[in-house]
Amino acid sequence: MELLVVGLNHHTAPIAIRECLAFSEDQLEEALAKVHALSSVKENMIVSTCNRVEVYAATREIEKAIHDLKDFLSRYHQLPLKEFDRSLYAHIGEEAVRHVFRVASSLDSMVVGEPQILGQIKDAYDRAQQSKTSGLILHRLLHRAFHVAKRVRTETKIAISAVSISSVAVELAEKIFGSLEKKTILLIGAGEMCELAARHLVSGGAEKILVTNRTDERAIALAHQFRGEAIPFEEMGRGLRKADIVISATNSPRYLIDHDQIIKVMRDRKQRPIFFIDIADPRDIEPKVGEIENVYLYNIDDLQKVAQENIKDREKEAQKAEEIVKEEVVKFVNWYHSLDVTPTIVALKKKFEEIRKKELEKTLSLHPDLSDREKKSLEALTAAIVNKILHTPITLLKRTDEEGMSDLYLDTLHVVFGLPEKSSEPSGEELEEEKKELTSEDA
Repeated sequence: MELLVVGLNHHTAPIAIRECLAFSEDQLEEALAKVHALSSVKENMIVSTCNRVEVYAATREIEKAIHDLKDFLSRYHQLPLKEFDRSLYAHIGEEAVRHVFRVASSLDSMVVGEPQILGQIKDAYDRAQQSKTSGLILHRLLHRAFHVAKRVRTETKIAISAVSISSVAVELAEKIFGSLEKKTILLIGAGEMCELAARHLVSGGAEKILVTNRTDERAIALAHQFRGEAIPFEEMGRGLRKADIVISATNSPRYLIDHDQIIKVMRDRKQRPIFFIDIADPRDIEPKVGEIENVYLYNIDDLQKVAQENIKDREKEAQKAEEIVKEEVVKFVNWYHSLDVTPTIVALKKKFEEIRKKELEKTLSLHPDLSDREKKSLEALTAAIVNKILHTPITLLKRTDEEGMSDLYLDTLHVVFGLPEKSSEPSGEELEEEKKELTSEDA
């Protein structure tokens, strides 16, 4: 069985193509079932976000599975393959493992270090489990991916620095005020930029939202979203006297707020600090306002500069994260290769257990006067002997698989101990022990 990832993302496809191939929540259950019905695919899950559409699969027929999955995407979304084939990638085996680990760790995201993708992958995995389209291979792959993502979060600082304009605004506000609790925000303008920045500040703990806009209806509507208060545009000064943080993003051709106006406002505020975020282009706030004591003024260029510095920091941390991914890929691939020896290990244990039980029964039949305690002691003794005998060959099997020697040892064991013919892959009850082991590791 081989691992396969077929899909496209923001690196390979424009948003117009990604939108055409995205799966809605209502479509996913049906889509998982259709992929599972493909004869070339044994396990599958689908990851569908605004930035990527990917199918994770386990298959015995790589080329056929790639063809079938491309055809599925085309047919399901009624989009000719020629329109998006160039945007598709197919990662196989070790490359597929590396890709999934990097995606889960947010190393393949549009904004490196963003936390949303891990939750999206967990949701996709849960849905595949509920639909019974995932199995042991994807179970192990995804749980290791979650483990890798956790290592990246705890062992690097990849997600600490703010890299979006809105999150930088929150970061700077927290540096100025220490905490955003009980702080009041004044929005000048009711557009998307103001709304987004306000959402970040509210999520950071800000308490009250005031909104002023040339169009009263839009101000009222935005204020309603935040359970705030709309202020008539001509009464902006009242909002400036109340607010701790002011976000301005209008299309005004001239300054809405000037130096002399804020001198008066600060006098009325008794010099209480105020933080201005001017994300308008052209600017809404006269630059000289930033020279006033206890006034902190940042424009869009200032915020972008901080964001770029933080992006550089994240890139440095991403290099550390890539080393973690590299290390974990090796571990997973070694485990994956060990699946080849699992049926032999199970058969070997079964053979020795049958011999142990048969000989124990003979011994007990010759000594009918033994007490229950003595019988239990013999049971424990023979079991311990078998475990001791098998420990070395089983350990050797697992270790030598990494060195490419497992086939030689497998053949030898099958001949020497008369084991059943080697299976091409583990299945059913033979994998229960392995599944218990990986589940305990995940916990």
